Formats: sequence, structure tokens, C-alpha cells
Amino acid sequence: MNHLKNWTFSILRLFHAVKDENLNWQQLNQEQQIHLKHERILASKALEAKLKKKSVELEHDIDLLRTQHAADLAMFKTKCNQDIKDYKQYLASLDQLKKSIQLSYTHLPEAVAFTIHHHAKHLLNQMWDAKDIEHKMRHEMQLINFMTTVHEDARLNLEGDDAEKLPARTLNLIQQNQVQPSNR
Repeated sequence: MNHLKNWTFSILRLFHAVKDENLNWQQLNQEQQIHLKHERILASKALEAKLKKKSVELEHDIDLLRTQHAADLAMFKTKCNQDIKDYKQYLASLDQLKKSIQLSYTHLPEAVAFTIHHHAKHLLNQMWDAKDIEHKMRHEMQLINFMTTVHEDARLNLEGDDAEKLPARTLNLIQQNQVQPSNR
């Protein structure tokens, strides 16, 4: 029994020795632990402040982007509205062209005036649908050339003695455009 008592006391001494060593370590390192805890709190607060600042900056950037996008959208809508207005004016001009042909060439079947009008509309649509400026300008020049030729044919017909004359230059241009492949 003495042996068991000694063994129990040994275990208790060991237990107390470990506790004492732990207490001594904590006493020796208490200042460092307090310092580390304080540094952790400061780092946490600094990180929180940095995140808050970054959040404010991001919110500001988002507001700037929203404003820029709203301005871009308004400009794009204005440009589209102007494009629609211009296109309608082109169509009205083509309708006047058709009336001019019908008045200048009263002897021609209406289908000829519609064909000339349709071809002019086709040139307009090619110009309108062109993706790059070079193609757009080329189609615009074709349309201008075509409309000028139609007006010139009509003027010459009205000034001329032969009322049965055809808009030959105009019909020739239509034929040339039919033969040449369309380059978009």
C-alpha cells in the first residue's frame, strides 16, 4: 500500500510541477501575450478600416461607371434617334424621286418608276447596313451618283423634244449594278 501511496504522490507532484511550469511560463510570457493580443486587435481594426475605405472607393467607382454608362446610353439613344430621322428623310427623298420620275416619264409603265425607286432604296439600305466607314462611303457615293443620274435624266427629258424618251442613263446604272456583285 505504501507503494501505491508513493506512486499517487509522484503523480500529484508531477501534475503540480507541470501546472507550476505552465504558470511560470505564463508569468514570464504574459507581457508578450498581451502585446500579441493587442497587435491582433490593432491588425483587425486596421483591416476593418482598410476594407471600409476600399468599399467606399468601390462604391464611388461604381457610381462613376453608372454615370458614364448613363451618359453613353443617352448619347447612343440620341445618335440612334438622329439616324432614324436621317433614314426617314432619305426615304422621303426617294419617294420624291419616284414622283419626279412618274411626272417626267408619264408614258412609262409605273413598274419602271417603282424599279428605279426600289433600286435607289436598295442602294440606301446597302449604305445604311455597311459596317465600316469605307464601305458606307462607297455605297453613299453610289447612291448620290444614282440619284443625280435620275434627276439629270428627268431634267433632260423635260427639256427635250422627245417625250417618249427613256431614262437611259438611269436604267444603264441599274443594269451595271445588277452585273457587279455587291461588296458589303
